[in-house]
Amino acid sequence: MIEVRVPDEQEGTKAVVRAWLRQVGDLVFENEPLVELETDKVTQEVPAPAAGVLSEIVLATDAEAVPGALLGRISSSPAKAGAQEAKPAAKPDDEAPSGAPGPRPTPGSNEVETRLSPSVRRACAQHGIDPARISGTGRNGRVTREDVDRAVASATLVSIGEPTTAQPRQFSAQDIPHNRMRRSIAENMARAVSEQPHVTAVFEADLSAIAAHKAALAARGVKLSYTAYIVKAAAEAMAVAPAINGRWEDDRIAVSPTIDIGVGTALGEKGLVVPVVKDAGSLSLEQIGAKIDELTKRAREGKLDRSEVAGGSFTISNHGVSGSLLAAPIILHQGQAAILGIGKLEKRVIVREVSGQDAMLIRPMAYVTLTIDHRVVDGHQTNAWLTRFVEILESWEQP
Repeated sequence: MIEVRVPDEQEGTKAVVRAWLRQVGDLVFENEPLVELETDKVTQEVPAPAAGVLSEIVLATDAEAVPGALLGRISSSPAKAGAQEAKPAAKPDDEAPSGAPGPRPTPGSNEVETRLSPSVRRACAQHGIDPARISGTGRNGRVTREDVDRAVASATLVSIGEPTTAQPRQFSAQDIPHNRMRRSIAENMARAVSEQPHVTAVFEADLSAIAAHKAALAARGVKLSYTAYIVKAAAEAMAVAPAINGRWEDDRIAVSPTIDIGVGTALGEKGLVVPVVKDAGSLSLEQIGAKIDELTKRAREGKLDRSEVAGGSFTISNHGVSGSLLAAPIILHQGQAAILGIGKLEKRVIVREVSGQDAMLIRPMAYVTLTIDHRVVDGHQTNAWLTRFVEILESWEQP
């Protein structure tokens, strides 16, 4: 028997079994998608570790799946698969592996249908959606349950029939039914507030130097977002208060050896995900910018891997891009000591000393906040970090 287990890199995030893509007795091929897991951040397909027959499902749909938990077992021969006779299952690729007698579905809607998990079929039937009209983001273009949920939310697909009336409850046109990501986000937010004492400090930053540097690079054909500068400055500011890059443990404050910065990325009505720029302290400004662009694109396409949203030691919420001037407190990411908030960039009148005299100047300004876990750091460390962060932004050396 070959065991199928939950990946260890889940980083403690709560996951549930969303759907089994094969049933007991099905023939499976090595590395083909076998079961879907869902956390508050991503949906992950767990591949079959070997070819054989799915002989047992240990964790059924909606069961909680902790890292390393046993999901099921694969038998290397049909004779060991139990009382149910093994039957070939449609392979998601056009061709079966060398030496394997996998069937090749014919093009068209029948091919799409054979590649759907039971939960996807139920969701399509419930909402009257033709799965052939959905662009799948799963492996080899397979339609996942998350793809169906996204299609329902956008309401852009043509119905193939009346939706089923077998609903657990009726919703009005104004109601927004919970999806699993929203439920998980809610649970994590409530837990963070109850377990971590939140305190927020507010500074403001003059981004004139950043704007000038950004414009100079753009003239040379290098386009960077403000977020890239913010990530770079945050990484450098860790030197004055390393505990900001740490977390609370029962016996110590554990400081991360690398600065792994999560950047909140909005997904519309579905909430947000936080892809992580790994080891940001070792990257150049241009490398950070390229990484942010790549992660943001993959996040909005629903193609992030679990490893790309796990392991963050610090988080940035750039809430100002949607118009907010100030947000406090911003809820801490579980297992982190601080989260940086960046408000809307806007021109404001400020007073500065020029040639020994006070002068009113118009500058691009933004409020910046640092919400901290007060068990880990205190006000002195918080203000020292923000002071250095603002200093880096305002004194950015010009190219």
